[in-house]
Amino acid sequence: MKIAVAYKWAPNPQDASVSQEGTVDWGRAKAAISEYDQVALEVGRRLADSAGAELVGISAGPADAGSSMARKAALSRGLDRLAIVTDEALAGATAGRTARVLAEVVDQVGDVDLVLTGDSSVDLGAQLVPSVLGAVLGWPVLSNVTAITGSAGDLTVERSREGGTQTLRVTGPAVLAVAPDAAMPSVPGMKDILAAGKKPTDVLDVPVPDAEPVSVVATAPPEMKARKRQIIDGSDPAAAAAELVAALRADNLV
Repeated sequence: MKIAVAYKWAPNPQDASVSQEGTVDWGRAKAAISEYDQVALEVGRRLADSAGAELVGISAGPADAGSSMARKAALSRGLDRLAIVTDEALAGATAGRTARVLAEVVDQVGDVDLVLTGDSSVDLGAQLVPSVLGAVLGWPVLSNVTAITGSAGDLTVERSREGGTQTLRVTGPAVLAVAPDAAMPSVPGMKDILAAGKKPTDVLDVPVPDAEPVSVVATAPPEMKARKRQIIDGSDPAAAAAELVAALRADNLV
């Protein structure tokens, strides 16, 4: 069995700043593997250990995604090897563009039985990569996955749904988006970090699609509406309540 886990080396939005014009400055944001992807890596490692499977990390991003720091951050979390694409054309790429490149990576890795992803990327949070990836590969996609057991061709998958848990049997290759609470990611020790430097990384030559049906025109924070700062005199409770209701009705809030 061969399991591929998709992860993204991306800047942490907590370190980013937004200008008055609404543009995002990522200059001070440090790149890392998001907590969502760390959960997917942990779930993948546990499944690989129980099924005796090979665990391959796959990623697509600009040049820094192939840096020594990025590779060790991924490989120290239990991956056996990496298969990545580094191309500056992927800087700020849409989810569709990234997913199409990842699909080619899966094809080049070969004989992949299962692809795991995190719930979403930490920088864009579009939650589209698993769906587009599955569509390009022609594989079914399951989201909100909380548990996976079994082996290739006979997996039992649990996913969270409103009001309960759904249990499914997966008999073929699939893309599974792991829920954020599916596992607690382990923290790599010094031994893991040192071993990561000895694990192989394949940097693949994959063409990046030139155009996408959907493109990002702009990104901006929600428009801030000025507050009315209306204060109602509460000395007469009945009159204050009537005035409050009248004010809410005037703004069509009740």
